[in-house]
Amino acid sequence: MRDWAAPLIASALFGFLSPGWICQMPGKNRPIDFMNMKTSIAAIVVHAVIYEPVVSFMFLLLDPYVGGF
Repeated sequence: MRDWAAPLIASALFGFLSPGWICQMPGKNRPIDFMNMKTSIAAIVVHAVIYEPVVSFMFLLLDPYVGGF
């Protein structure tokens, strides 16, 4: 496998969009909590619903490529 763009982008987006790291939707006491480092089942579901279209857009429409040797 010489094309490393897909796994690198997916890993970076998963980390940045992880619930509780930057923001969490829905939060514990508010609709959006920032930097609380906690998660819930609802936040995980919202994370999955947001993550899937973003990754699909990146891979299908933009066709990223990082060349190898």
